[in-house]
This record gives sequence, structure tokens and C-alpha cells, in this order.
Amino acid sequence: MTVIPPTRAKRPAADVGALSAEIDKRFGAAVALLRQDTGADLSFLVQDPAFLPALCEFLATEANCWFAGVMAEEGQQWRLCYLFLSARLGSICILLPLLKDACTAPSISARIHAADWYEREVEDLFGIEFEGHPRLGDFVLHDQVWQERIAPMRKSFDPYQRHFKKQPQTAWRPTLVVRDPGAFAMPVGPVYEGGLGESIHFLLETVGEDVVRALPRLFYHYRAVEKIAQGKYLTEGLLLAERFSAKSAFAHSLAYCQAVEQALHLEVPVRAQVLRLVLCELERIRHHAGVIEGICQSTALSVAQAHAAIAEEELLRASCAFAGHRYLYGLNTVGGLRRDFDSAACRDLLRALERAGEQLERLDERLRLTSSFLDRLEDVGIVSPEAATDLNLVGPVGRASGLSHDLRRLRPYCGYRKFRFQVPCESEGDGYARLRILFAEIRESSGLILQALESLEPGSIVCDQGPNPAPGVGIGWVEAPIGAAIHCVCADGDGRLERYRILSPSFRNFLGLHVAVENFAFQDFPIILATFGLSATECDR
Repeated sequence: MTVIPPTRAKRPAADVGALSAEIDKRFGAAVALLRQDTGADLSFLVQDPAFLPALCEFLATEANCWFAGVMAEEGQQWRLCYLFLSARLGSICILLPLLKDACTAPSISARIHAADWYEREVEDLFGIEFEGHPRLGDFVLHDQVWQERIAPMRKSFDPYQRHFKKQPQTAWRPTLVVRDPGAFAMPVGPVYEGGLGESIHFLLETVGEDVVRALPRLFYHYRAVEKIAQGKYLTEGLLLAERFSAKSAFAHSLAYCQAVEQALHLEVPVRAQVLRLVLCELERIRHHAGVIEGICQSTALSVAQAHAAIAEEELLRASCAFAGHRYLYGLNTVGGLRRDFDSAACRDLLRALERAGEQLERLDERLRLTSSFLDRLEDVGIVSPEAATDLNLVGPVGRASGLSHDLRRLRPYCGYRKFRFQVPCESEGDGYARLRILFAEIRESSGLILQALESLEPGSIVCDQGPNPAPGVGIGWVEAPIGAAIHCVCADGDGRLERYRILSPSFRNFLGLHVAVENFAFQDFPIILATFGLSATECDR
């Protein structure tokens, strides 16, 4: 049986040595290279917390690493894990141990603005304070509903007790920034009459027609997926991974499987890897068609909206005919796939993709020639390359602002390195640039599926998992339709999850939404929001 090596590739010794030497030169004994398995290619232990912000800033700026997120772990002592990714160095984990009776860490958000929401999330769910952070609390756990400082992710938390306030805090008011005479705040949501089926609240502050400040407020349906996963068998964790965000179900289930496969040192057969790639790209095409439909709806282009909706529905039916589920549930399993696909099914899928592709090409051409549509997107909702880099925006949103980050290139998986494809990139950063990225990625995904199916060879679709698993740590990553999705698992010797962490792309991009909204008119807000293609359910995990 032919296999593709595990996703964790060996890094060039020269690069690793140079980074270690530079860190040793700058930070001395305060930072040490860690030899134990953390799931990352490189791990460093911060022995003096005061050096953490400078170390993270060095990795993000001078070492050209990409900040991926923060994970907190509870054992005999607290441990914060700061994850960075690099095409040259692989994955880098910065570990900061904390004593149980001193749950305080220095904030890095002043130096790495993309860490802002991650620190607020950890403070809310674990009760770890971040010194120097300008605003903590009232984030995931809304102050007007939840009791104070309950830290639900702690092991001491009792999920069977009531933790809501007996009387909701009706006098709660949001923190306002704009204080000029005539300033007012316009609330949008969290209940919507139109097509938005998720609970999100936006507070738009202004002194006129242009938005001065935009604050998104999420987590109205905090579902504690990571808490529920603790103690579950690895197979049960997969069920949670693919069901917390339907629009990217396959991508998240794949990221979870790859994390577990790394933790258990499993090698996935080539055929399963290639078919996973096909299903990833099929999900991307269908997802982007849905986002394009939402953009057309936001601009009141009803005919174009119907055109995109028909294409999306055909893609959903093609997914169901090919894989047995419109949203590709139940296909991934640890070690491969649950089912195989014969040549006839592959040919039918290619024909369906060709029909949908032709429809979307016609729609793209008509939209390019519709001046009233372009007027609503061009030079509207601009995110500069500098702002996108500062906030580490991912997926089509980041690529529309000049960031070419794509995990299919940065950290190849599922055999992506064997196939030809381009990562579309624009520099304008406006709504029209984001729309062009969506259409361009649909074309590239169609080409990838064709190449993958033509290269498909007979073989197994799942590997033998062998005897009882040993304890292990794994990190799995996938370039989901919205952007980089990273899942981290820590498994014990009984095949149960000790810790499960999800770093979702929508969580990152919601942080940058305000940049696109501010300084544009109120009537532009729903259009800008539609061009981001975000999912609140990816955050309400």
C-alpha cells in the first residue's frame, strides 16, 4: 500500500539552527528550546514571562512567522501555547507555564494585534488575566447573562449547575467610544428579518452618515464544543468537529482527523488523501457560490442572486449525489475516508461541476458589466495590505488585500504539492477584490478536482490503526473555504481527548471586519459584511 508521509515534515537543520541561535542570542536563558512533543515542529519554553511579548513580536515580524492563535491547557500548572506557522520553519509553539495560584500572563496584543480576541477568549473561559490588555471580560460570556468569573473551561467547573444570572442584567449598556456632540449608536441585530440566520449584534457608532466605529458582538449561542469534547473518545470528537459549522463541515472534520493522525502517528493511504482533496475543493466551490449569492442579495440584484442560488443548489445536489450528503457529513474518519468512489461517480461529478462552472462564469461576466453593481463594491469596504497583515486576516479576505497565505501552499497536506494551482491574490482590498477572489478560487478548485480525479489510482481508503493508541499531541490544518482552520488535540492512552482546541478562520476575520466598515456609509454595511463571507457558528463553538 502506497502512503503519503504524515503532515509534519522535517525542517532544514540550517533554518532551525539559525532561529534557535538567534533566539538564544536575544533572550538567553529566558527562552529554551524544548525537546518534548507538543505537536509542533519546533517548541520553545519561556522561563521568564517578561520576555514573552518580545519573543512573539520577533517571530511575527523579523522571523516572518504567521501568528495562528493561543491555546490554554490545565494540568498540574497552567500552560499557554502560542502557535506560529512558517513555510520555511513549519509550526512553532511558544509555551508559557503559569502557577495555578498565579493565573496572570503578559499580554502580547499591543505588539501583535491579531492576538487581541484570543486573549479575551482565554480570559473569559479560563480566568487567566493578561496584564496590559486594554479590555477584558464581557466577551464570550456576556456580562448581562452569565455569572461573573465562572471560567467554564476549567476542570473544576460544574456543568450541571446553573450559571446564568437569575435576573438578566437589563441595565447593561455597551461601551461607547464616540462621544462627540450629536453622536449616536445604531444597533444591528442580533435578530434579523432577512437571510442571515445567525445571531450577531453590530454596534455602529457615528456622528453623521459614515460609520466611525463598528463593534461586532458574537457568542449568543456559546456551545462549549471544546468543553464537551474533554473525556470523549477520539471518534466522538470527530462528530463534534464536523457539526459546529455546516458550511465548512468537511474542512473542519479533516483538520481534526489530521490532528489525531499526527498524534497517533498514522499514515493515510494516497487514494484517501487525493479523495479528501477532491471533497475539500468541492466544498470550497459550493461555499463560494453561496457567498456570491449573499453579495448579490446585499446589493438588491435579485436576478443575479437567483442565478447564483441556482448554481449553489446544483452544487449541493452534486455533492449529495457524489458523497451522500449535501454538506459532506460523515465522510472523514481517522486514518482516511469512510467510503470510496467509483469511476462513474467521478465522471458524474465532473459533469455537474462543468455545468455549475459555466453558470458561474456567465454570472461573473454579467456582474462585471453591471455598473450599478460595481458602484456598490468598488472602493467600498477597503482593507489595506498593512491592516490585513496587522490583524492577520486569512482566506479570500486576506488574499484580496495582498496576503497570499494559503495552507495548501504554506503547509501542504492531502498531496496538494503534487498538483498545479494558483493562489489568487489582489491588492485593492475592497469588496470587488474579494468578489474577484471568490470567482478565481472557484476556477482553481475546479482545475484541482479534475487533476486529482485523473491521477486517482486504486488502493485502500483507510489505514490500519493498529493496537491501542499511545498518548500524543497533534496539530491539523486545512485551508477551509473561509481561511485557515487549525485543530489541536491532546489524546491519552485510552483514546480519549484530554484537550481539544479549534482555531477557526471566522474568529480571525471578524476581528478585522471593523477596518472595512469604518469610514464608510451605513448603507454600505450589509454589502461589506456579505463580501467577508463570515460564519458566526464558527465562533460560537
